[in-house]
Amino acid sequence: MDCTNKLQVIMGDVSVGVRGENFSYLFSTVRLGMESLVRDGAEWLYRTPQPAFWRALTDNDRGNKFALKSAMWMGADCFIKCAGVVVSVDGREIGVPLAPANNMYEGALEAEHVLIAYTYETVTVPATEVEVCYEVVTGGDIHVRVHYKGKKGLPELPVFGMRFIMPTCADRYCYEGLSGETYPDRMAGGVYGLYEVKGLPVTPYLVPQDCGVHMQTKWVEIYRSSTLDNSRKDGEEKGLCFRAEEGGDLAFACLPYTAMELENASHQEELPPARRTVLTVLGAVRGVGGIDSWGADVEPPYHISAEEDIEYGFWIGGVKG
Repeated sequence: MDCTNKLQVIMGDVSVGVRGENFSYLFSTVRLGMESLVRDGAEWLYRTPQPAFWRALTDNDRGNKFALKSAMWMGADCFIKCAGVVVSVDGREIGVPLAPANNMYEGALEAEHVLIAYTYETVTVPATEVEVCYEVVTGGDIHVRVHYKGKKGLPELPVFGMRFIMPTCADRYCYEGLSGETYPDRMAGGVYGLYEVKGLPVTPYLVPQDCGVHMQTKWVEIYRSSTLDNSRKDGEEKGLCFRAEEGGDLAFACLPYTAMELENASHQEELPPARRTVLTVLGAVRGVGGIDSWGADVEPPYHISAEEDIEYGFWIGGVKG
């Protein structure tokens, strides 16, 4: 990591910009989070990343009536309130004034690390909070820390993570972890190693449902050669890496559809044309069960209690090359 060039921090009217050599990031101070993530000239965000609480129902979820118990998490996945934003530069919290008060900042501030922390409030009953902290360090890597605050009285969670929607479909992704599709209660057949997946395959179940989860992953690199930027031609492949914190691992799913798009289709031909890359970096995943598709619940160790805190983190940065 290059520690000689400091970050430049720009206080906009309704945003905070952070830039350096070959990267620039934009964080909204009035909306829901990070609005732009540009590395090596490529934009990686189509929508602001938001907490993910829902997965498309599996056959086993339908069989054991899980949706009837936890339906409010589907609403929380679609709608969420940003209750506060805090910005710290080199460990010192600074005000985030709206225009014209932001003119007090003349030009760009210099820093070695910048932290932007968002507090989200769920639309569940009772409501709870999720804190998402982005810390940008010298060199451009982003350390993301996510903290779900458990609340007594909330039903079990299907998943918990952060969803990143990218502007175009990925050509491929590579990762270090278990082979194939794995879930907390379906890892025995996975073989640890390095893998490359072409395109964004969706498991062809008769009824579209949650699929493509990879457990115990050290890192995943997403590669795209298409863009929505009319100023540059398609064809040059760019990559972005999501990696686990040191000594840990992460789970992820990389698909061309959101959970809601999968949920809305009752047959494969009802899925919309693939246009985006939807990467969900997961801190907790409910098991899929399968003992009895028509009634048996997932085994107790593979449930996710919404009454307990969930904390996890990961890094976003350049690919190894």
